[in-house]
Amino acid sequence: MLARHSRDDPQRALARRALRVGLGLAAKLAFGLGALCAALFVLAQTDRSVAGASALDAFRALQRAALAQTPDQSAWSTQRQADYRLSLAETFDAPPGVLEIPSLKLTVPIFNGTSELVLNRGVGWIEGTAQPGDDGNVGLAGHRDGYFRGLKDLKLGDRIEVQSVGRTLRYRVTALKVVDPTDVSVLDPTDEPSVTLVTCFPFYYVGNAPRRYIVRGTLDRSRT
Repeated sequence: MLARHSRDDPQRALARRALRVGLGLAAKLAFGLGALCAALFVLAQTDRSVAGASALDAFRALQRAALAQTPDQSAWSTQRQADYRLSLAETFDAPPGVLEIPSLKLTVPIFNGTSELVLNRGVGWIEGTAQPGDDGNVGLAGHRDGYFRGLKDLKLGDRIEVQSVGRTLRYRVTALKVVDPTDVSVLDPTDEPSVTLVTCFPFYYVGNAPRRYIVRGTLDRSRT
């Protein structure tokens, strides 16, 4: 028995050495794969950061262009034109979105809230509705004798675009209607991504207009 153990010892030593070599190679391979995965993760994060920065830069350029553009005020009331000029001297937070209606040749910044000052300078995002760029029902308000005067000329099928950081949502007008001011159901959440434009009605009413004009646009799936 002792003699047999003596003959087996070299074989066992070789086996142990082969095992150590194999474990070493496996460890190196595992380390290499780990380093590769880490490098790929860093690269992916870098790509996302670069893409995010690029989208932010593009939107900031769009913001500046919308803010710098003087709107066509030929159909505005005299008072609204004066209020618009006064609003240019005020300071606003950066608009979270830009509204474009190509058929009306309208490009206007979207500001948060619906204060008189906001609606003199642009259109206002209605709190409680989806944010510009989000799915859901985005509610936007504007003055009937200012930026939203042209809504009276919109037709079914006309295009509406809401641009935000990294995203442009394109809608088609699917409904035009007049409601009472108390009918806020038009701002309820929707299953289909939508935009709802709200202004006072009639458009040329003298005094406080008694009703509301509603434009509903639904996401144009053919352009997403």
